[in-house]
Amino acid sequence: MQKNVLEYLENIINKVPDKTAYADDTTQITFKEAYNYSRSIGTYLYKQGHTKEPVVVFMGRSPNTIVAYFGVVYSGCYYVPIDEEMPRHRIELIFKDLSPSAVICDRETHASLESYGYNGNVYLYEDALQAEADEDILSSVRKKQLDIDPLYIVFTSGSTGMPKGVAACHRSVIDYIEGLCEILQINENTVFGNQTPLYVDACLKELYPTLKYGATAYIIPKSLFMFPLKLVAFLNEYKINTICWVVSALTMISAFGVLQKDPPKYLHTIAFGSEVFPIRQFNLWRKHLPDARFVNLYGPTEATGMCCYYEAVREFNPDEVIPIGKPFPNTEIILLNEDNQVPEQGGVGEICVRGTRLSLGYYNSFEKTREVFVQNPLNPCYPDLIYRTGDLGRYNEKGELLFVSRKDNQIKHMGHRIELGEIEAAANMHPGVKIACCIYDDRKNKIVLFYVGSVTTAEMAQFMKSKLPRYMVPNLLKNLDTMPLTTNGKIDRVALKSSVSK
Repeated sequence: MQKNVLEYLENIINKVPDKTAYADDTTQITFKEAYNYSRSIGTYLYKQGHTKEPVVVFMGRSPNTIVAYFGVVYSGCYYVPIDEEMPRHRIELIFKDLSPSAVICDRETHASLESYGYNGNVYLYEDALQAEADEDILSSVRKKQLDIDPLYIVFTSGSTGMPKGVAACHRSVIDYIEGLCEILQINENTVFGNQTPLYVDACLKELYPTLKYGATAYIIPKSLFMFPLKLVAFLNEYKINTICWVVSALTMISAFGVLQKDPPKYLHTIAFGSEVFPIRQFNLWRKHLPDARFVNLYGPTEATGMCCYYEAVREFNPDEVIPIGKPFPNTEIILLNEDNQVPEQGGVGEICVRGTRLSLGYYNSFEKTREVFVQNPLNPCYPDLIYRTGDLGRYNEKGELLFVSRKDNQIKHMGHRIELGEIEAAANMHPGVKIACCIYDDRKNKIVLFYVGSVTTAEMAQFMKSKLPRYMVPNLLKNLDTMPLTTNGKIDRVALKSSVSK
């Protein structure tokens, strides 16, 4: 029985030691190098007196950062990823909440770390690599580790804007990776193209399946996501065949006509999530990559990655949404209405997750943890935790689970309860719209639609009137040159809302 994620690495080095595991446009690390380097870092940290505690990895988006993560785990600690591209205030709040006694950085990030006034132990990645791996120390650490020990803490802001540290254990990550690999059909020939930052849990989709099968993961330079043609050229140059991206990254390629000019030649598996994929843009991908598999993934950080999936194999009408489908193996999804009961067929309820996939909760915050990690109200007989996602869903007539909206994205306007996601879906149907987002201005009681596209606001207003009931038609439309995105590629709704509240 596997108890530690590092067993993936230890099993694969005997099979493909010299194969590239992780790479970017400047650095390549083989499985053997990842193994040796991370064991050196683990020994180094342990000899400095660190074990069973959080260790911050303050490095950029590179293969070296991944090796540092593994090194922290070898020491018996759990890693906390931080990157300079995160907002300064957010990093300050994380340091305050975490109070770590150790930080690993490299020569490039060391000066930046000093500017935060951190007074704990700072270790250079380059120095830690020089330590000689001590087998006795590493074996002793491993014997004491349990599968319920933390593996990492990632900080998520959620809807409040305040960072919350979600702690996940080895058991939940292993459960996730085993299910994900089966669903995406990962094997030794898989070549990942990583889009997400390494400080969010979304990168798990590339990190650990790569170890499990001896695949290869390329970290795509962030700058390329501003230049769709260059981005696809990168995919083709490195023969990337599997991507797990946020929807906005995919729509940028399809909306700017790149698929017609120079489609990705090797892609056969395209997984997407985090936001609703506009059907018109999705159909463009299907048209130009007819033999590829398209898999919609859904899941919150608090449930360790993704917990639902749907392979899109049928045709979708412009007014449909792609289902999030069914739960991963060893996972249960429960819909609960406002009375904590399962709604009738087709009824809307909060999506709740049950199973091994649940994370340990919020680090250093038992109160917040207890608010959303709760006893299953359908089971009064024994302790049975579920996680309340704050997302609303319903089942369609085919028995497929559909994402409806966030609970906090549901508004009351002109006496009607409205899902802002329905307005966005209508806007994305217009052939001249590349991407759209709807927010509600509480101060002025107005529905505001932001969109990127060639259509004028007057034309857009007429289109929305033809698609929606009068009470759902946006009160204000704003045509943007570009849609603001968060650092992990999602639409930045907080920024949009603050722009109309000024």
